[in-house]
Amino acid sequence: MRADRLLALLLLLQNRGGMSAPELAAELEVSVRTVYRDAEALAASGVPVYAERGPAGGFRLLDGYRTRLTGLTEGEADSLALAGMPGAAADLGLGAELATAQLKLAAALPAGLGERSRRIQERFHLDAAAWFRTADPAPLLDVVADAVWRQRVLRAHYRRWGGDVRRELHPLGLVLKAGNWYLVASADGADGADGGARTYRVSRFLSATVAEEPSGRPDGFGLAAYWAEASRGLEARVLRGTARLRVSPAGLRLLPAMFGAAGARAVDGAGGPDTDGWVEVDLDVEELPVAVSDILRLGLEAEVLGPSDLRAEVVRSVTGLAQRYA
Repeated sequence: MRADRLLALLLLLQNRGGMSAPELAAELEVSVRTVYRDAEALAASGVPVYAERGPAGGFRLLDGYRTRLTGLTEGEADSLALAGMPGAAADLGLGAELATAQLKLAAALPAGLGERSRRIQERFHLDAAAWFRTADPAPLLDVVADAVWRQRVLRAHYRRWGGDVRRELHPLGLVLKAGNWYLVASADGADGADGGARTYRVSRFLSATVAEEPSGRPDGFGLAAYWAEASRGLEARVLRGTARLRVSPAGLRLLPAMFGAAGARAVDGAGGPDTDGWVEVDLDVEELPVAVSDILRLGLEAEVLGPSDLRAEVVRSVTGLAQRYA
């Protein structure tokens, strides 16, 4: 809406002291010509905005002018929980609201605090996605988010490993993990879902519609606490055993990057180096086929010492590779 854009332009000039037309156009995602028209509209309405010519010119407000139109709308207030995560806010359809809310908050701060806030914003950036991985597309995220915001039942067709299922979900929250979105919800289903809170990867929804039926929410449910417990449970289920490895100095540096928390624990518990500088570590690993694949990623920087079945399977795999490439 043009009124929202005019307010955003006014707040940008108030917060930053002066901006060129191209800078304003980039911030507002409009053309330079639209910026000039909007500046004229502000001036016509009594806002003391003026243009300075020259290389360092641009639009400015008369010294000492400050607007008091800084109240937050409901959508802007909702978006504040995503401050510092513009990408996540955009995914959830709250990008414009977050940008305006941040401008309004900055405009309400005293000059000194506003400058500190801008400095932190310029020097801190959160990138939630993991390295070298592309997040799965989640075309139904806006539908799922709508059910979460309005606390409505979500009727969904979901793809899981054991086959597709249909669920009536009671959304409890959304979680962004390593660039991927997850819905936490309790479920009612015809195939025996027990109704407890579960996690659903949003990219695996095949279809979803928001019902007008209100969704229930257990008393005292905490999304952060649930996610922490679910993450610990997943790690306990996935990590099936411990591998004893002898690793080079380079391999030791690779462990945290390749194995995350399990690799960091292995490094922390490493023994002293031998005459070649190699150390022995205990690494938590998944079931045998996955463990073999993961350990082979270390290449010549690691040797499996045990258990015997893991070492034998690594030997078999390496021998097969050598024969294939001979």
